[in-house]
Amino acid sequence: MPKVKKAKVRKKRKTKKVKTISEKRKHIYFFGGGKAQGGEKLKDLLGGKGAGLAEMTNIGVPVPPGFTISTEVCNLFYKNDMSLPQKLNKEIAENLKKVEKLVRAKFGDTKNPLLVSVRSGAKFSMPGMMDTILNLGLNEKTTEGLIQKTKNDRFAYDSYRRFIQMFGNVVLGIDKSEFEKIIEKKKEEHRIKMDASLLVEDLKDIISKFKRKIKSKSGEDFPQDPFVQLEMAIEAVFKSWNNPRAIHYRKLNQIPSNLGTAVNIQTMVFGNMGENSLTGVGFTRNPSTGEKKLFGEYLDNAQGEDVVAGIRTPKQIEKLEKERTDLFKKLLFITKKLERHYKDIQDFEFTVQEGKLYMLQTRTGKRTAHAAVKIAVDMVKEKLISKQEAIRRIEPSQLDQLLHPIIDPDAKVEIIAQGLAASPGAASGKIVFSAEDAVKLANSEENVILVRKETNPDDISGMAVAVGILTARGGMTSHAAVVARGMGIPCIVGCEEIRVNEERKVFTVKGYILREKDNISINGTTGEVILGIASTIQPALTGEFGEFMEWTDQIRKLGVRANADIPKDAEQAIKFGAEGIGLCRTEHMFFAKDRLPIVREMILAKTKEEREAALNKLLPFQKSDFKGLFEVMKGFPVTIRTLDPPLHEFLPKKEDLLVEIAELKAKNEEPEKIKEKESLLARVEELSEFNPMLGHRGCRLGIVYPEMTEMQAKAIFEAACELAKQKKVVVPEVMIPLVGTLEEFKNQKEIVVRVAEETMKKYKVRIKYLVGTMIEIPRASLTADEIASEAEFFSFGTNDMTQMVYGYSRDDAGKFIRYYIEHGILPFDPFVSIDQKGVGQIIAMGVKKGRSKRPDLKIGICGEHGGDPESVIFCHEIGLDYVSCSPYRIPIARLAAAQAVVGRQAYTTV
Repeated sequence: MPKVKKAKVRKKRKTKKVKTISEKRKHIYFFGGGKAQGGEKLKDLLGGKGAGLAEMTNIGVPVPPGFTISTEVCNLFYKNDMSLPQKLNKEIAENLKKVEKLVRAKFGDTKNPLLVSVRSGAKFSMPGMMDTILNLGLNEKTTEGLIQKTKNDRFAYDSYRRFIQMFGNVVLGIDKSEFEKIIEKKKEEHRIKMDASLLVEDLKDIISKFKRKIKSKSGEDFPQDPFVQLEMAIEAVFKSWNNPRAIHYRKLNQIPSNLGTAVNIQTMVFGNMGENSLTGVGFTRNPSTGEKKLFGEYLDNAQGEDVVAGIRTPKQIEKLEKERTDLFKKLLFITKKLERHYKDIQDFEFTVQEGKLYMLQTRTGKRTAHAAVKIAVDMVKEKLISKQEAIRRIEPSQLDQLLHPIIDPDAKVEIIAQGLAASPGAASGKIVFSAEDAVKLANSEENVILVRKETNPDDISGMAVAVGILTARGGMTSHAAVVARGMGIPCIVGCEEIRVNEERKVFTVKGYILREKDNISINGTTGEVILGIASTIQPALTGEFGEFMEWTDQIRKLGVRANADIPKDAEQAIKFGAEGIGLCRTEHMFFAKDRLPIVREMILAKTKEEREAALNKLLPFQKSDFKGLFEVMKGFPVTIRTLDPPLHEFLPKKEDLLVEIAELKAKNEEPEKIKEKESLLARVEELSEFNPMLGHRGCRLGIVYPEMTEMQAKAIFEAACELAKQKKVVVPEVMIPLVGTLEEFKNQKEIVVRVAEETMKKYKVRIKYLVGTMIEIPRASLTADEIASEAEFFSFGTNDMTQMVYGYSRDDAGKFIRYYIEHGILPFDPFVSIDQKGVGQIIAMGVKKGRSKRPDLKIGICGEHGGDPESVIFCHEIGLDYVSCSPYRIPIARLAAAQAVVGRQAYTTV
C-alpha cells in the first residue's frame, strides 16, 4: 500500500507567505458568460484544457463557467517549497464570485451550493496521468442543501460519495482500493453488480464508512470547509505534475518537465442527475481509422470519470442518435463547429444535465498513425488545410506504426474472443497480468501482451513496454484505448468474454485457461484475440499513405537512400521509396555458411598467392551479390563499402577454440585435426587486438592486403559491366572506409580506378562510377579539403564518428548512457540522434571544407542517424544531398526531410 500523504486537514488554513509573481502578471484567467480571458494563444499559461475551455467560450459553445490557475503558479508552487502564492486566495475568491453571479449559486452555501470540479491541464495532453476531483464543495450541510434544491436525494448522496472517494485518494493519498472494497462489499450484500443500483440508505452507509476510513488512514476528519477542500485540491493537482506516472509519461513522450500544469476550476454539471442526464466523450472523427464520422461513447446517469475509467462498458454514440435525436443533432452541430475552428480532429467531453448539453473539454485528438495520415489527406481534399500543413502535422516516428506487420489474412488462426478494436496492428507475445511483470519480462527481451480487467494510469510503465494490450472492460475512449493509440500499440478493450483473475495470473474464455507467459496474439484492427502466435505479413504503402508520401517527395530537397546488403532488403527499400543504396556492407555477405570457410581460408593464407587463390573463390559470390543489388535498384546509385571490420571477426573466438582443442585431445582425436585447430588458434591470437575498433580494419586492410580491395573492385565492375552489356543502367559508387589521410584514400582509389578501367576495357562498355570515402574519423573532417581533391563523394559514418568524438565505445556505452540520460548528464542518446553541438560541428566542418575544394561534392550520411527525424532535419540544414537508413526507416526520413522544408508543429497533441 502506498504511503499516505501527510496532508493536514484543518478547519482554517493559512496560506504561507511566499515570493509571488509580478503583480502585473495574472494568476487566474476567467471563462464564462460567452467571454473568456485568453484562448489557444495562451496555451503555455492555460494548458491545453484551459485554453480549450476559453476558446470554446469565445466562439459561443455552451461551457459551464469557471477559471484557470496558470502553469506559472505551478512552477512557483514548486519553487516555494510547495506553497501557493500569497495573493492567490484573493484572486480565487474574486473569480468564484463571478462564477456565482452567472450560475446563481454560492460556493459553500447550505441552501443553494455551488459545486466545482478541479482538474489538471498541461500544455501537452497527458491522459489520466494527473489528478481530477469532482463535486468539490459538498459536506454534510451542502449535501442537504443540494437535496432541497434538486429534490433528488439519491443524486446528492451519490455525488457526495464520489467526492469523498476522489478527495481521499487524490488529496489524502489513500489507495483507491480501500474505497472500492467498501462499495464492492455493499453490492455483494444486495447481490447487485452496478453502482447505479445502490439505494439512498446504501450510499449513506458507504459515506459513513468512507469517512471512518479517512480518519483511520490520515488521522484527520474529512474536511467540511469547502474553501479548505478547494485549497487542498489545488495543491494536490499541482503535486500530481510530479507523480511517478506523470514523470514516466513525460519521459516517454519527451515533454519538458518545467512546463507545469494549470488547474481548471469549473462549475459542476451533472450527468448523474437521473435518466434525463448523461455524460460522454468522443472524437469528431474516428481516432483509430480516420473515418469522417462522429465517434464516441456515453453513459446514462453517470459522471465523466465513469466513462474513461472503463469500469462500465458504455454505449456507442450512434445509439444517442436513435434514443435522443434532437440532443445528438446539437452535439453534432457543436463538434463540427469545433473541428472547423481548430481545423483538426477534436477530442471532446460533454455532459447532459436534465436535457441540457454542456461541453467540458476540447483538445486536438490523439490518433493512430493510420488515422493521422487519412485525416490529413482528407482535410486537404476538404480544403480545410494545405498539403504543407498536412505534412507539418504528422510526427515522422509515428509512421513506424504503418510499417508494422499485420495478421496474414490467409493464415489459419484460432480466434478465442472478440473485443473492441481500440488501436490497430498485430502483436504476439507472452501474457502478463501486471505492469511490474510486464517490465520484468520485457527487460528479458520477451514480447509481452499486458492483460488486465481494465488499465489505470498507474499501469503506464507496463503499457510502454508491452507489444499489445488486452482488457476485459472499458470502451473505445477508456484509458487503455487512448494511451495505446497515442503510443501506437495494438490494443483490444471491452473483451467481456474473457474472465481475468489478476491475483492468480490467469484468464479463461470458452473453456480455455491461459496463464502467465502463455502466448497469444491480438489483432487491434479487428478486435480478435488469437490463441498462440499468428503469422503476419508486411503492409503496403498504398491509399492515403501512398498519396501522402508523394506529397513529401514533391516538397523535400534531401534524397533518401537505404542501407541494404542483399537484394531482398533492397526490394523492400524500393517499396518504401528509397532512391538508391547509401551503404552496402560487403562484410555481411562474407558470413554466409557457404562463404565463411573461404573467408577463413583467405585469412589463414601465409602467402599472397594463397590469399589470392582464396579471394578468387570469393569473387563469383561477390559478383552475384552486387549484380542482384544493381538489378533491383534499376539505375539508382548503389554505394558499396569495401571490407571494413577487422579480420578476427570472421574467425572463431579464442575461448571456443581452446575448449575444442582440449576436447579433441581428451578424445585422442587425430593429430592432424588437432594441429589444424591449433593453427587456427595461433592465427586468432596473432590477429587479436586490444582495441579492434581502432585497429587493423577499413582501408588499412586494403592497404596492407591490396589484393582484397582488388577482388572486391573486380566483383563490382564485372557485375556492373555485365548488366550494362544488357542495356541496363548501373550506377556503382565505391566507398573506402575509415580514411584518415589523403594518402590512404589515394592508395585505395588507385586500385579501384585501375580495376574499373581494366574491366570496362575487357567488356567493351563504359559506365559512370564514383570513388569516394566514408568520413568517420574526426581527422578526415578536419582535412576534408585535402581528401576532397581526390574523393568524388563523402558519406559520413555517424556511428563511428560519434564513437570517436565522444570517446564512447558504442558496444559498451549502453552500460551508462541510460543512467546519464535519467540523471541529466546527457539530454539524449548520441548514438540515436546526432549530437549537433559536438559531432554535428565536426560533420558541418567536413561539409564546408570538402565543398571548398570540390563544389559539386556529393555528401550524405549512412549511419542509423539517417532515420532519426531530428538528425535528418540537421542534415538538410547543413546542406547534405541525401541520408541513408534501414529500409523500414525510409518513410520516416522522407517525411522528416519534407518537414525540414515546410517546418513542423509540436507533435505532442493537446
